[in-house]
Amino acid sequence: MEQLLAHLVGDYILQTSHMAEKKIQSMAVAIFHAFVYSLPFLFLTQSPAALAVIFGTHTIIDRYRLAAYVARFKNMAGDPRHWQKYVTYTGYKEDTPNWLAVWLVIVTDNTIHLLVNFFSLKYL
Repeated sequence: MEQLLAHLVGDYILQTSHMAEKKIQSMAVAIFHAFVYSLPFLFLTQSPAALAVIFGTHTIIDRYRLAAYVARFKNMAGDPRHWQKYVTYTGYKEDTPNWLAVWLVIVTDNTIHLLVNFFSLKYL
C-alpha cells in the first residue's frame, strides 16, 4: 500500500501540468519530473540503489513513452496479420476511441512503474 501511495503522490499530486505535457519532448523536464516523483520513496527506503533505479527508470519510461511501445507490441502479437494498424501514437488501432486508447496507455504506464518500484524496493 505504501508503494502505491508513493507512486500516486509522485506521479499525480506532485506532477505539474507543465511536466505532464513536456516530459515527452524534453529530457530535462523528464529528469526533473522523475526527481520529484522519487521524493515520496524516501519515506520507504534509504537504499541509494533502489532510489536510483526508481528515478532512472521513471525518467526513461516517461520520456520515451515506453507504455505505448508495450501496447503496440502486445497488440501486434495478438493480431500479427494486421500489425501495421498498431503503428500509432498509442499502440492501438486508429478506430479505438481516443479516450480508451489514452487510458489503456496510462494504465500500462502505471503498471510498469509499479512493477519496477516493487522489485526495486524489495530487492535493492
